Amino acid sequence: MDGKATPTRTRLERGRSALGPALELVHTGRAPTRAVLTAELGVTRATAGAVAAELEALGLIRVDSRPGAAAGSQGRPSHRLSVAEEGPVALAAQIHADGFRVALVGLGGRIVATAPTRGTATADPAQVLGEVVEAGAALLRAGGHRCVGVGLAVPSAIAEPEGTALNPLHLAWPAGAPVREIFAERVRAAGLAGPAFTGNDVNLAALAEHRHGAGRGAQHLLCVATGHRGVGGALVLDGRLHSGSSGLALEVGHLTVNPEGRPCYCGSKGCLDVEADPLAFLTAAGRAPGPEVSLLKQSTDLLRAEYADPSVRGAAEELIDRLGLGLAGLVNILNPDRIILGGLHRELLAADPERLRAVVADRSLWGRSGGVPILACTLDHNSLVGAAELAWQPVLDDPLGALTRSGA
Repeated sequence: MDGKATPTRTRLERGRSALGPALELVHTGRAPTRAVLTAELGVTRATAGAVAAELEALGLIRVDSRPGAAAGSQGRPSHRLSVAEEGPVALAAQIHADGFRVALVGLGGRIVATAPTRGTATADPAQVLGEVVEAGAALLRAGGHRCVGVGLAVPSAIAEPEGTALNPLHLAWPAGAPVREIFAERVRAAGLAGPAFTGNDVNLAALAEHRHGAGRGAQHLLCVATGHRGVGGALVLDGRLHSGSSGLALEVGHLTVNPEGRPCYCGSKGCLDVEADPLAFLTAAGRAPGPEVSLLKQSTDLLRAEYADPSVRGAAEELIDRLGLGLAGLVNILNPDRIILGGLHRELLAADPERLRAVVADRSLWGRSGGVPILACTLDHNSLVGAAELAWQPVLDDPLGALTRSGA
């Protein structure tokens, strides 16, 4: 041996810095073949091949050894790339007023396994987070999966860098609860691998939709959604969440859309949070909410099944007008190139898209901003997928280092 590096080793060392970008391209579906990967990374075919082989050796992607070309295409067929279905997972959890849900999420935003919604969230965050981690650990044990990390979606603004929940109003948790600290401690106590992350549920829904759903390809993506209670918003700029200087940006639920409207939990009146959420819809339709299922399910079921009823249609129009007013204000300030709507707002868009778009256009500057596309969110459990994205991000940044640190 003369000590010289082999060509394969040289290519791999040259491509090591490209492992993260390459994995993100496959993860988000932007590199379905090795040829596309080569072009997107701006490297040689040989280097792209070495990078893909390394990611496959790490158990993250699969390289089809039988290259194929699409019908009618010309040129040499390229190897197909996909995420490894048997690869590691992130443990994700979402808490809401009616309980919590946990899931295992693989690369590509693919939900591998999920457990049903559990219980009602009590006023003690430590107790709830302990139950969340216990349920997640059981799901991991049942599947025997390797875990890269844990992510949690919470219906509250999360202050950075301390990770406190400033306004968990619908959970009856104390303001400023140290959610991230408690969650990380419970994760460590359960012996779960990888780091623990916490974020606002709508922020995480927007991140998931941008990478895997209705927001894919948007540069300035505005997401507005109802949860089981209240209204939240998020903005994704060039692939990254815009969370402001301390994590509190896009608290759209407290935009005033009806100055003489309902009292809001924040002390104001007529906020989007209480004028365009599931409880507001049920109330406007003259329906008393029941305890059997969540307010979100009750409102969406009513809208889908009884839209012809004048009281239901009138309630929908009232909420559409309030929502449209709020969206128009956000469009005027943020100038997004796409809006996506989730929860009950997705159903209102489906019920009367022309009315909602007309309200936004009428209230937008010069009428031009009213042409922004308004689409429905497309991912099931997008907050869960977004929580998993938090846990996957260190792997996307540094696949080799992150997997070594997490033991996955």
